[in-house]
Amino acid sequence: MAEQVKAADAPAPALSFGNFADKVASPSGGFNFKAPEFNTGNQGLFGAPTKFGETADKKEGDKKEDEANPEAQESTAEFTPVVQLDEVEVKTHEEDEDVDFKIRAKLFRFSETLLNKGSGKKEWIERGVGEVKLLKHRENSMVRVLMRQEKTMKIICNHVVDPRIELEPNVGSDRSWVWSAWDFSSGELEDTIFAIRFGNSDGAKEYKEAFEKAKAHMKALKDGADGEANAEADAAADALAGLSAGADKEKP
Repeated sequence: MAEQVKAADAPAPALSFGNFADKVASPSGGFNFKAPEFNTGNQGLFGAPTKFGETADKKEGDKKEDEANPEAQESTAEFTPVVQLDEVEVKTHEEDEDVDFKIRAKLFRFSETLLNKGSGKKEWIERGVGEVKLLKHRENSMVRVLMRQEKTMKIICNHVVDPRIELEPNVGSDRSWVWSAWDFSSGELEDTIFAIRFGNSDGAKEYKEAFEKAKAHMKALKDGADGEANAEADAAADALAGLSAGADKEKP
C-alpha cells in the first residue's frame, strides 16, 4: 500500500516529441511558448530559411521569356466537333412576295380553350404580338394577311384578302378591329374570328386603309381586270404574235 502511494506522488515523466520537444520544452518539464526564431541562419523547425528574392527573380525571368516568345502563350490545341451539323436553308415562303404594308399589333382569336375543347364554349384568346403584313405575290398579284409571333416566329394568322371581309370596330374601340376569314395558319382551312389591337388609333386607321386598298385590288383580280402593266410581258406577247403571223403567211 505504501509503495502505491509513493508511485502516485511521484512526478509524471516529461513527454518527448523528438526534436520539437528538445527545442520548445523548458528545463522544468513544461512547455516554453516562446515563438521559434525564423530566418536567423539556423535550420529552425521548417528546414532551411526561405529566400523570397529568388522566387521574385524567377518570376521576372519567366515574364521576360514569355514576352520574348509570344507564340509560347498561344494555345495550338485543336478540337474536332463530335457532331457535324450541315447548313440548312430555311424558307419562309415569303421569298416571292412583296410587303405592301406592315405594322406591329396584338392578335386575338375567338375560339375554344383546351379545357373547353368540344364544349362549344368560346372566348377571346390572345395569340401573340408581332408584325401583321399584307403580302402581294409577284406572279399572280394575290394579297394575303400574314402575322407571326415576334419571338417564336410561329404563324398565327394567314389568309387571303377576300373582298367580302369587313373590318368592324371592336366594342367601339378606335384602335381595334374584328373580322372573320378562312384562316390557314394551322395547315387547314378554318372559319376563324380574329380581333387585332394596335398601339394607337392612327395605326388602326393606317391598317384599315391598306386593307381596303388590298380588297379593291383583289376584287379587280376576281372580276378579271388586267393586272399591272409589265413591259417585258408585253414584248414577249408581241414576239409570239409576230411568230404566229409569219407561220400563217407560209401556209399554202
